[in-house]
Amino acid sequence: MKANKGFTLIELMIVMTLIVVLASIGLVQYGHSVTRAKEATLSEDLFRLRDAIDQYYADKNKYPASLDALVEDKYLRAVPVDPFTQSAETWELTRSEPEPGNPSAEPGVYNVHSGSDQMALNGSRYADW
Repeated sequence: MKANKGFTLIELMIVMTLIVVLASIGLVQYGHSVTRAKEATLSEDLFRLRDAIDQYYADKNKYPASLDALVEDKYLRAVPVDPFTQSAETWELTRSEPEPGNPSAEPGVYNVHSGSDQMALNGSRYADW
């Protein structure tokens, strides 16, 4: 009697199932690592923007009128792009309160947040960072 060489259909199905399961796990991990990289970029951009606003205030004793003022006065090279909205125009700006000693002074940019309405991996909103 001659022995059949090759794989049975059951063996091939088991191998294909294992490949699909491993590929699925890899895709999920890839998606999370991309999101973590964007979150790290957003966190760093917010830190740099807030630091530049603080330096501007320390130097000029007033807050900048816009983020573009930080670029014009060389506190930043360029306004960073929000990694979740893919735009430098979507930053949410918080204006400062009017100064008690000078009520006619225009309020400037006091704080900045992401314009994204998405949720972070930790469950918070990017707009609340």
